[in-house]
Amino acid sequence: MPGKQAAASVGQCELMYTYDKLFSEYGHTVAQILVTADDFGHKDRFDNFRNTMQRLLDFSAIPVINENDTVSTNEIVIGDNDTLAALVSTAVEADILVLLSDIDGLYTSDPRKNRDAVLIPCVTSITDEIRKLAGGKGTEFGTGGMETKIKAAEICMEAGCEMIIANGSKPELLYDIVQGLPAGTRFRKE
Repeated sequence: MPGKQAAASVGQCELMYTYDKLFSEYGHTVAQILVTADDFGHKDRFDNFRNTMQRLLDFSAIPVINENDTVSTNEIVIGDNDTLAALVSTAVEADILVLLSDIDGLYTSDPRKNRDAVLIPCVTSITDEIRKLAGGKGTEFGTGGMETKIKAAEICMEAGCEMIIANGSKPELLYDIVQGLPAGTRFRKE
């Protein structure tokens, strides 16, 4: 574990250097926030996080948020970026969370294995049937796949935040999403 934590510490510097370099080319300032599950579970820490986020947004800075892997242990881990994104979205009372993936959205079955799989355009409640459609981990290198996206959708829907799963290899979909046009799978309570 200490070796992984040390590697994460080095990786954080490299990642932020890259974000800073690329965003500064467009005149944007980035800020790094590293969180643990404790930051969402304790009122004072949660309030500090939310206040910092609000101030960064007031300053038009772009927060780059990640789990603090240098201090997270199995007992205090969030575990995946989908859940982290949902927790952050609800903390800042976002209207919508867009999760970009390597797949167009939630399907009736795995489209990589079943050519007859159909994209589900909208989900209004997370049922056992929806959970079963999520299956397990998406790829051998991923940490969550569709299962963590469904968990994130539950968190968002419970807080009144919509969530969309869309294909990240089609960035033009972001324009459709902003305009309210169909894209991917939209999760919203009715």
